[in-house]
Amino acid sequence: MSDLSTFPSGLDALEARLRQDLAWLELPAKAWVPARTVKGQPVVDVVIIGGGMAGLVASGMLKRLGVANHVVLDKAPAGQEGPWVTFARMRTLRSPKQLTGPAMGLPALTFRAYYEARFGREEWAALDRAPREIWMEYLIWYRRILELPVRNGVSVDVVLPREDGLLDLVCSEGGRVETIIARHVVLATGRDGLGGPFVPAIAKNIDRGHWAHTADEVDFSALRGKRVGVIGAGASAMDNAATALEAGAARLDMFVRRKELPRINKFTGIGSQGVVHGFAGLPDEWKWRFLNYAMGEQTPPPRPSVLRVSSFDQAHLHLESPINGLEQEGDHIVVTTPKGRYPVDFLIFGTGFKIDLANRPELAAFEPHIRLWRDRFPTPAGMHNAELEASPDLGEAFEFLERERGSCPTLAKIHCFNFPATLSHGKLTGDIPAISEGADRLARGIVRSLFVADREKHFENLQAFDTPELLGDEWTDAETEVPAELSSERT
Repeated sequence: MSDLSTFPSGLDALEARLRQDLAWLELPAKAWVPARTVKGQPVVDVVIIGGGMAGLVASGMLKRLGVANHVVLDKAPAGQEGPWVTFARMRTLRSPKQLTGPAMGLPALTFRAYYEARFGREEWAALDRAPREIWMEYLIWYRRILELPVRNGVSVDVVLPREDGLLDLVCSEGGRVETIIARHVVLATGRDGLGGPFVPAIAKNIDRGHWAHTADEVDFSALRGKRVGVIGAGASAMDNAATALEAGAARLDMFVRRKELPRINKFTGIGSQGVVHGFAGLPDEWKWRFLNYAMGEQTPPPRPSVLRVSSFDQAHLHLESPINGLEQEGDHIVVTTPKGRYPVDFLIFGTGFKIDLANRPELAAFEPHIRLWRDRFPTPAGMHNAELEASPDLGEAFEFLERERGSCPTLAKIHCFNFPATLSHGKLTGDIPAISEGADRLARGIVRSLFVADREKHFENLQAFDTPELLGDEWTDAETEVPAELSSERT
């Protein structure tokens, strides 16, 4: 058993330990991918779109495996990538604090190591879950200590196939447009990476200034003294409801279709390395069965999030209350359910996200060719599920597959490392628990593709390699030696 006193304290000591660990493991590996240019312009081996947690660990894995010529692009300013300090409104992460997340198997890179180095072991022991702001600070540290190649303020507007099998990424940055040529593209674009927030069509009846989705920027200070409605009771709905109440909302009404809130987190309950590594090997019908059941049961909001809302006397939960109508009446909205009519000044939709490739203009050139699960697998009777049917059918390295073989070969160079990959690969791309395993699978697949594509160059390098191991003076051929007895006879 290790002596805890030997563990470093303070970030400086932790960083020194991490550097030593990497040196002992000979990481990152030396760069090995041959450089390419097109008409004098350098080609980037991998462009990762999205600099949140998934994009960072994907970058870390590629660097670890010697793919040095890659870049991460994120449209947000540095330190605001992902949801953590933007539209995430929970006080703490929903995952248990001890999960190793993006640490890639390196103990000194875990959130626990970071937290203990900053605040001490006693504070770690007392901590329930990771505060989301400190989690973001951890990711900023992670990016810095691994020296990951992130460019902020860059928006990828269009991805286009090229006749030479490469990809053009038309990007904008501060009013300037540039085109990056890439061999592979990774979409580390989060929960809405292949679509966007879902808002029911009934919202079209009301003025846009009177409602928002939980993923929108919301001025909660403007809701002080107002009547606020929230549709849905998932984690994000609860967090937004609590934020409105804490900002001084006079009344909050939460409308839920179900008879009761879900109480059991099914997938967490069966979480194991078997699920992480085995899900992708399931037959199609079993993948569908697992996810359709889990989605039907729904994930409960965390208990602290519910208590955060229910602690306010002006919070009202309406069960068995689907929305039958929304009407604009002057400066407020009237929400109609089977149980009554409720006037609200502002309405928040906690209705999740949808997969809709038509909503991603940057992928318009590829959208007609992307094979979906509904193209691959007939929906089982009684298991209709629009989200699963619209999920992309992905290859072993999360790459898109063609709906019609040969129609768009470049599609295989685009890797879907975001939430909609779940049906093909399991929960490896969006949540903290298995994000390192997902990034490892992604990076190894890209490495294989790069090596195979460059096989002629690697064979040339094999033939040209001429650094000798032996110098020729280590031994003498026995047949060329003159035996001593023969030498004496000659004299």
